[in-house]
Amino acid sequence: MSFFRHIISYLLREDAPNPASGNSTPAASVRAGGVPVFAYGGAPTALSIATVYRCVKLLSESVATLPLQYMRRRDGVFESFADARLDYLLNVQPDYAINAYDFWRQVVTELLLDGNAYIVPVYNNATLQLDRLALCGRGTVEHDTVNDLYKVNDTENAITGTYPENEIIHIKGMTLRNGKQGVSVLTHARLTMGIASTGDQETRNRFANGGNVRGIIANDNSVRGFGDYQDAELERTAAHMDNLFQGGERIVSLPGQVDFKQISLSSTDMQFLESRKFTVIEICRFFSVPPTFAYADTSSNYKTVEQADVDFMSHTLNPLLRNIETELRRKLIAPNLCAKYKIEFDRRQLFACNLNGMMDYGSKLLQIGTTVNEVRRMNNLKPVEGGDTVMVSANLRGINETVNTNQDNGKDQRGSDKTDTAQ
Repeated sequence: MSFFRHIISYLLREDAPNPASGNSTPAASVRAGGVPVFAYGGAPTALSIATVYRCVKLLSESVATLPLQYMRRRDGVFESFADARLDYLLNVQPDYAINAYDFWRQVVTELLLDGNAYIVPVYNNATLQLDRLALCGRGTVEHDTVNDLYKVNDTENAITGTYPENEIIHIKGMTLRNGKQGVSVLTHARLTMGIASTGDQETRNRFANGGNVRGIIANDNSVRGFGDYQDAELERTAAHMDNLFQGGERIVSLPGQVDFKQISLSSTDMQFLESRKFTVIEICRFFSVPPTFAYADTSSNYKTVEQADVDFMSHTLNPLLRNIETELRRKLIAPNLCAKYKIEFDRRQLFACNLNGMMDYGSKLLQIGTTVNEVRRMNNLKPVEGGDTVMVSANLRGINETVNTNQDNGKDQRGSDKTDTAQ
């Protein structure tokens, strides 16, 4: 790593203004998206929608379960390189009192809901080594895209100041303009999630009052004298009936010649259930998650689920992992060393619970020249004697044994030819 670059940047860094002096930094820009993430005063939030919660949980936990590898190029192949400090920060404890699983899950959650995740690499002033990776809280970073500066005022993580672009690990979501600022998925899915939230509220209201109907109470006869309903009496009767319906009454009696006409539409008339299913699929499209992963009520079989797994890993998870890997490599490794070192997620852990798939994968590796000990090492198993011999795909015999057999067969063939000639 280029430690001298960090020393110069640290000396030239502008100190953050002191809020107590009255010259505080401008307020952090409001999070893009337009859909609340947290509840304020009991207001509905984006995560209160089941499909949004499932998609965010699936993506964040899928990334958090994968270990990060610090790799070095050797003989044209990248191999895992032992760096105790960096491995500890990436896979055990990136920051104070937070483990790596929670850290990367929160990073992906910020990325999906806010469109941006900001990580500050903090270096030790004495040893100049990477000391911690601090994930900035929501609303604590103001990004100046013109001057490529980041103004951080995160008192909870004890990080304040103005940082240049090369000192902030900025993981961005989908960008629209200059490629410097990410946009939240919630920004584009605002209308769909609004419909889903309205559907949830309608469902709650219907179950709360037992599916109350709405209507008009009227008197067909005009006011002719004593005994006929006056307007005030009709209003009292309407209020009384509304209280009965709100209380769960199903059958009520109407006094006199009062007539009740229903005006509300039923769930079937509104195609309520169909619209709710549609919003589930629409939200899954915004997050690029197959509907089967969100437990949508869709017809599926083994083949479609298997294909959904491939689509999810290829078109959804892999681009997300690549986004994080590239930014980590760009900010934690010096530019002149990027050709020799890289940081990469171990994607093989995605199949850790698929034992049949792992066995099939190991068998096919043996057929293309991978040794038994290399396959065992991938599964954290000790090497065995003779396991470094390359096998062939015919019947998994040693390649040297195959060559010797071919030579022996050639000798036998030449011997038989000589015998036939002599005869």
